[in-house]
Amino acid sequence: MTGGQVTTFPAVRVCGHVDTTVAYEECRNLTFRHAKTFYFASRFLPRTKRNACYAVYAFCRWVDDLVDVATQTGNVTPADAAVLVHRWRTRINNLYDGKGPEDLGGFEEQAILTAWDDTLRRFDIPRNLPEELIEGVLLDTVVDRFATFDELKNYCYKVASVVGLMTTPIFGYNDDAALPRAVDLGIAMQLTNIIRDVGEDAAMGRIYLPQEELRAFGVSEDDILQRRMTPGLRALLEFQTARARSYYHQAESGISLLDGNARPTVRLMSRNYEKILDVVEKMDYDVFRRRASTTLFQKLCSIPSAFFGARHL
Repeated sequence: MTGGQVTTFPAVRVCGHVDTTVAYEECRNLTFRHAKTFYFASRFLPRTKRNACYAVYAFCRWVDDLVDVATQTGNVTPADAAVLVHRWRTRINNLYDGKGPEDLGGFEEQAILTAWDDTLRRFDIPRNLPEELIEGVLLDTVVDRFATFDELKNYCYKVASVVGLMTTPIFGYNDDAALPRAVDLGIAMQLTNIIRDVGEDAAMGRIYLPQEELRAFGVSEDDILQRRMTPGLRALLEFQTARARSYYHQAESGISLLDGNARPTVRLMSRNYEKILDVVEKMDYDVFRRRASTTLFQKLCSIPSAFFGARHL
Protein backbone atom coordinates (compact mmCIF):
# COMPACT_ATOMS: atom_id res chain seq x y z
CA MET A 1 0.00 0.00 0.00
CA THR A 2 1.30 3.47 -0.84
CA GLY A 3 0.45 6.67 0.98
CA GLY A 4 -0.14 10.35 0.54
CA GLN A 5 -3.47 10.38 -1.26
CA VAL A 6 -5.05 13.81 -0.81
CA THR A 7 -8.79 14.48 -1.02
CA THR A 8 -9.99 17.99 -1.80
CA PHE A 9 -12.31 19.63 0.75
CA PRO A 10 -13.58 23.16 1.24
CA ALA A 11 -10.97 25.47 2.78
CA VAL A 12 -13.23 26.29 5.73
CA ARG A 13 -15.48 23.76 7.45
CA VAL A 14 -17.21 24.39 10.76
CA CYS A 15 -16.58 21.63 13.31
CA GLY A 16 -17.43 21.84 17.01
CA HIS A 17 -17.76 25.64 16.83
CA VAL A 18 -14.16 26.05 15.59
CA ASP A 19 -13.80 26.33 11.84
CA THR A 20 -11.02 24.41 10.17
CA THR A 21 -8.99 27.44 9.10
CA VAL A 22 -8.89 28.82 12.63
CA ALA A 23 -8.12 25.35 14.00
CA TYR A 24 -5.11 24.90 11.73
CA GLU A 25 -3.87 28.39 12.58
CA GLU A 26 -3.92 27.49 16.28
CA CYS A 27 -1.96 24.30 15.54
CA ARG A 28 0.52 26.36 13.54
CA ASN A 29 0.98 28.73 16.47
CA LEU A 30 1.58 25.82 18.84
CA THR A 31 4.18 24.38 16.48
CA PHE A 32 5.93 27.73 16.11
CA ARG A 33 6.12 28.25 19.88
CA HIS A 34 7.36 24.82 20.84
CA ALA A 35 9.11 23.16 17.87
CA LYS A 36 11.18 25.64 15.92
CA THR A 37 13.15 23.02 13.95
CA PHE A 38 10.00 21.18 12.93
CA TYR A 39 8.19 24.44 12.13
CA PHE A 40 11.12 25.80 10.14
CA ALA A 41 11.39 22.66 7.99
CA SER A 42 7.63 22.30 7.46
CA ARG A 43 7.37 25.77 5.87
CA PHE A 44 8.60 24.26 2.59
CA LEU A 45 5.64 21.86 2.29
CA PRO A 46 2.51 22.63 0.27
CA ARG A 47 -0.16 24.22 2.46
CA THR A 48 -2.42 21.15 2.79
CA LYS A 49 0.45 18.93 3.91
CA ARG A 50 1.89 21.66 6.10
CA ASN A 51 -1.41 22.17 7.93
CA ALA A 52 -1.77 18.44 8.52
CA CYS A 53 1.74 18.29 9.99
CA TYR A 54 0.83 21.13 12.34
CA ALA A 55 -2.21 19.14 13.47
CA VAL A 56 -0.09 16.06 14.17
CA TYR A 57 2.48 18.06 16.11
CA ALA A 58 -0.16 19.92 18.13
CA PHE A 59 -1.81 16.64 19.13
CA CYS A 60 1.55 15.16 20.20
CA ARG A 61 2.43 18.30 22.12
CA TRP A 62 -0.90 18.46 23.93
CA VAL A 63 -0.72 14.85 25.10
CA ASP A 64 2.92 15.26 26.14
CA ASP A 65 2.11 18.42 28.10
CA LEU A 66 -0.63 16.62 30.04
CA VAL A 67 1.99 14.20 31.34
CA ASP A 68 4.67 16.85 31.84
CA VAL A 69 2.38 18.75 34.20
CA ALA A 70 2.28 15.66 36.40
CA THR A 71 5.93 14.64 36.16
CA GLN A 72 7.57 18.08 36.27
CA THR A 73 5.34 20.43 38.27
CA GLY A 74 3.59 17.97 40.56
CA ASN A 75 0.31 19.87 40.23
CA VAL A 76 -1.34 16.76 38.85
CA THR A 77 -0.65 13.20 39.96
CA PRO A 78 0.51 10.63 37.38
CA ALA A 79 -2.83 8.86 37.87
CA ASP A 80 -4.71 12.08 37.12
CA ALA A 81 -2.56 12.64 34.03
CA ALA A 82 -3.38 9.13 32.85
CA VAL A 83 -7.09 9.90 33.18
CA LEU A 84 -6.68 13.10 31.14
CA VAL A 85 -4.70 11.29 28.46
CA HIS A 86 -7.29 8.50 28.36
CA ARG A 87 -9.93 11.14 27.64
CA TRP A 88 -7.86 12.24 24.66
CA ARG A 89 -7.54 8.64 23.52
CA THR A 90 -11.33 8.36 23.58
CA ARG A 91 -11.82 11.59 21.66
CA ILE A 92 -9.29 10.65 18.97
CA ASN A 93 -10.95 7.23 18.62
CA ASN A 94 -14.27 9.02 18.17
CA LEU A 95 -12.77 10.90 15.24
CA TYR A 96 -11.68 7.63 13.65
CA ASP A 97 -15.22 6.34 14.19
CA GLY A 98 -16.56 9.31 12.25
CA LYS A 99 -18.27 11.01 15.20
CA GLY A 100 -16.47 14.31 14.75
CA PRO A 101 -14.94 16.46 17.49
CA GLU A 102 -17.07 16.87 20.58
CA ASP A 103 -17.82 20.39 21.75
CA LEU A 104 -15.84 19.94 24.95
CA GLY A 105 -12.79 21.57 26.53
CA GLY A 106 -11.15 24.91 25.86
CA PHE A 107 -10.49 26.60 22.53
CA GLU A 108 -6.98 25.20 22.05
CA GLU A 109 -8.10 21.65 22.77
CA GLN A 110 -11.09 21.97 20.47
CA ALA A 111 -8.95 23.48 17.72
CA ILE A 112 -6.54 20.54 17.79
CA LEU A 113 -9.38 18.03 17.54
CA THR A 114 -11.03 19.97 14.72
CA ALA A 115 -7.75 20.08 12.78
CA TRP A 116 -7.23 16.37 13.40
CA ASP A 117 -10.75 15.59 12.19
CA ASP A 118 -10.03 17.41 8.94
CA THR A 119 -6.57 15.82 8.60
CA LEU A 120 -8.01 12.32 8.99
CA ARG A 121 -10.45 13.07 6.17
CA ARG A 122 -7.58 14.00 3.89
CA PHE A 123 -4.85 11.53 4.83
CA ASP A 124 -4.78 7.86 5.78
CA ILE A 125 -3.11 7.91 9.22
CA PRO A 126 -3.41 4.42 10.77
CA ARG A 127 -5.51 4.33 13.92
CA ASN A 128 -2.94 2.44 15.98
CA LEU A 129 -0.36 5.23 15.75
CA PRO A 130 -1.99 7.83 18.05
CA GLU A 131 -2.60 4.94 20.46
CA GLU A 132 1.08 4.00 20.45
CA LEU A 133 2.14 7.61 20.95
CA ILE A 134 -0.13 7.87 23.98
CA GLU A 135 1.35 4.63 25.38
CA GLY A 136 4.84 6.07 24.98
CA VAL A 137 3.99 9.39 26.61
CA LEU A 138 2.37 7.60 29.54
CA LEU A 139 5.62 5.69 30.12
CA ASP A 140 7.04 8.92 31.53
CA THR A 141 4.57 8.71 34.41
CA VAL A 142 5.89 5.34 35.56
CA VAL A 143 9.38 4.85 34.09
CA ASP A 144 12.52 6.93 34.63
CA ARG A 145 15.13 4.23 33.89
CA PHE A 146 15.71 1.78 31.04
CA ALA A 147 17.62 -1.44 31.69
CA THR A 148 18.67 -2.13 28.10
CA PHE A 149 18.91 -0.37 24.77
CA ASP A 150 16.05 -2.52 23.48
CA GLU A 151 13.81 -0.99 26.16
CA LEU A 152 15.01 2.50 25.27
CA LYS A 153 14.55 1.81 21.57
CA ASN A 154 10.93 0.78 22.19
CA TYR A 155 10.38 4.05 24.07
CA CYS A 156 11.99 6.03 21.21
CA TYR A 157 9.74 4.25 18.74
CA LYS A 158 6.57 5.16 20.63
CA VAL A 159 7.36 8.81 21.35
CA ALA A 160 9.23 9.70 18.14
CA SER A 161 9.12 7.08 15.37
CA VAL A 162 5.34 6.98 15.62
CA VAL A 163 5.29 10.70 14.82
CA GLY A 164 7.28 9.93 11.67
CA LEU A 165 4.86 7.16 10.75
CA MET A 166 1.92 9.55 11.21
CA THR A 167 3.49 12.21 8.99
CA THR A 168 4.71 9.84 6.25
CA PRO A 169 1.19 9.45 4.75
CA ILE A 170 0.98 13.24 4.81
CA PHE A 171 4.32 13.63 3.03
CA GLY A 172 3.27 10.94 0.54
CA TYR A 173 5.41 7.94 -0.41
CA ASN A 174 5.73 5.51 -3.31
CA ASP A 175 7.15 2.46 -1.56
CA ASP A 176 6.42 0.82 1.80
CA ALA A 177 10.17 0.72 2.39
CA ALA A 178 9.80 4.38 3.43
CA LEU A 179 8.10 3.32 6.67
CA PRO A 180 11.01 1.54 8.43
CA ARG A 181 13.23 4.45 7.43
CA ALA A 182 10.77 6.82 9.12
CA VAL A 183 11.15 4.65 12.22
CA ASP A 184 14.93 5.01 11.98
CA LEU A 185 14.72 8.79 11.74
CA GLY A 186 12.47 8.95 14.80
CA ILE A 187 14.92 6.87 16.82
CA ALA A 188 17.82 9.04 15.64
CA MET A 189 16.04 12.24 16.67
CA GLN A 190 14.94 10.92 20.05
CA LEU A 191 18.44 9.65 20.81
CA THR A 192 19.66 13.15 19.94
CA ASN A 193 17.18 14.58 22.45
CA ILE A 194 18.36 12.14 25.11
CA ILE A 195 22.03 12.98 24.55
CA ARG A 196 21.37 16.72 24.58
CA ASP A 197 19.10 16.59 27.65
CA VAL A 198 21.12 14.36 29.99
CA GLY A 199 21.53 17.22 32.47
CA GLU A 200 17.93 18.44 32.28
CA ASP A 201 16.58 14.92 32.71
CA ALA A 202 18.91 14.33 35.66
CA ALA A 203 17.47 17.41 37.36
CA MET A 204 14.11 15.61 37.29
CA GLY A 205 15.63 12.35 38.53
CA ARG A 206 15.49 10.72 35.10
CA ILE A 207 18.28 8.77 33.43
CA TYR A 208 17.40 7.59 29.95
CA LEU A 209 20.81 6.14 29.07
CA PRO A 210 20.51 2.33 29.36
CA GLN A 211 21.59 0.94 32.72
CA GLU A 212 23.58 -1.90 31.16
CA GLU A 213 25.58 0.63 29.13
CA LEU A 214 26.23 2.82 32.18
CA ARG A 215 27.83 -0.22 33.80
CA ALA A 216 29.77 -1.13 30.66
CA PHE A 217 31.34 2.36 30.58
CA GLY A 218 31.90 2.56 34.34
CA VAL A 219 29.37 5.35 34.86
CA SER A 220 27.36 5.53 38.07
CA GLU A 221 23.91 7.06 38.40
CA ASP A 222 25.41 9.47 40.90
CA ASP A 223 27.85 10.74 38.25
CA ILE A 224 24.88 11.82 36.16
CA LEU A 225 22.65 13.07 38.97
CA GLN A 226 25.55 15.11 40.39
CA ARG A 227 26.50 16.35 36.90
CA ARG A 228 30.03 14.93 36.95
CA MET A 229 31.56 14.75 33.48
CA THR A 230 33.79 11.71 33.96
CA PRO A 231 35.91 10.06 31.26
CA GLY A 232 33.49 7.14 31.31
CA LEU A 233 30.45 9.34 30.76
CA ARG A 234 32.22 11.20 27.96
CA ALA A 235 33.00 7.87 26.27
CA LEU A 236 29.41 6.72 26.74
CA LEU A 237 28.03 9.89 25.17
CA GLU A 238 30.46 9.52 22.27
CA PHE A 239 29.15 5.97 21.80
CA GLN A 240 25.52 7.17 21.90
CA THR A 241 26.30 9.93 19.42
CA ALA A 242 27.76 7.41 16.98
CA ARG A 243 24.67 5.23 17.45
CA ALA A 244 22.36 8.17 16.71
CA ARG A 245 24.35 9.02 13.58
CA SER A 246 24.00 5.43 12.38
CA TYR A 247 20.21 5.77 12.58
CA TYR A 248 20.33 9.07 10.66
CA HIS A 249 22.38 7.27 8.01
CA GLN A 250 19.88 4.40 7.80
CA ALA A 251 17.00 6.87 7.51
CA GLU A 252 18.58 8.69 4.56
CA SER A 253 17.50 6.16 1.92
CA GLY A 254 13.85 6.64 2.84
CA ILE A 255 13.80 10.29 1.78
CA SER A 256 13.99 9.37 -1.92
CA LEU A 257 10.81 7.30 -1.48
CA LEU A 258 8.76 10.33 -0.42
CA ASP A 259 6.84 12.69 -2.70
CA GLY A 260 9.20 15.20 -4.27
CA ASN A 261 7.55 18.17 -2.56
CA ALA A 262 8.18 16.61 0.86
CA ARG A 263 11.80 15.55 0.44
CA PRO A 264 13.39 18.97 1.18
CA THR A 265 11.40 19.26 4.42
CA VAL A 266 12.39 15.82 5.73
CA ARG A 267 15.99 16.23 4.62
CA LEU A 268 16.18 19.66 6.25
CA MET A 269 14.63 18.40 9.48
CA SER A 270 17.04 15.47 9.59
CA ARG A 271 20.09 17.62 8.82
CA ASN A 272 19.23 20.31 11.36
CA TYR A 273 18.58 17.81 14.10
CA GLU A 274 21.76 15.90 13.39
CA LYS A 275 23.65 19.21 13.68
CA ILE A 276 22.81 19.14 17.40
CA LEU A 277 25.21 16.18 17.59
CA ASP A 278 27.87 18.37 15.93
CA VAL A 279 27.41 20.87 18.76
CA VAL A 280 27.66 18.11 21.38
CA GLU A 281 30.92 16.93 19.81
CA LYS A 282 32.34 20.47 19.77
CA MET A 283 31.47 20.69 23.49
CA ASP A 284 33.59 17.54 23.97
CA TYR A 285 30.36 15.82 25.06
CA ASP A 286 30.07 17.97 28.19
CA VAL A 287 26.30 18.24 28.03
CA PHE A 288 26.24 19.66 31.56
CA ARG A 289 27.94 22.85 30.38
CA ARG A 290 24.98 24.18 28.39
CA ARG A 291 22.15 22.97 26.23
CA ALA A 292 23.39 22.00 22.79
CA SER A 293 21.37 23.81 20.14
CA THR A 294 21.75 25.25 16.67
CA THR A 295 21.22 28.86 15.66
CA LEU A 296 18.78 30.23 13.10
CA PHE A 297 21.76 31.09 10.90
CA GLN A 298 22.91 27.46 10.98
CA LYS A 299 19.39 26.32 10.07
CA LEU A 300 19.28 28.78 7.17
CA CYS A 301 22.64 27.53 5.93
CA SER A 302 21.15 24.05 5.66
CA ILE A 303 18.52 25.07 3.09
CA PRO A 304 20.62 25.00 -0.13
CA SER A 305 22.12 21.58 0.57
CA ALA A 306 18.72 20.19 1.63
CA PHE A 307 17.08 21.28 -1.62
CA PHE A 308 20.02 20.28 -3.79
CA GLY A 309 20.25 16.88 -2.11
CA ALA A 310 16.49 16.29 -2.31
CA ARG A 311 16.42 17.00 -6.05
CA HIS A 312 19.13 14.39 -6.65
CA LEU A 313 17.63 11.57 -4.58
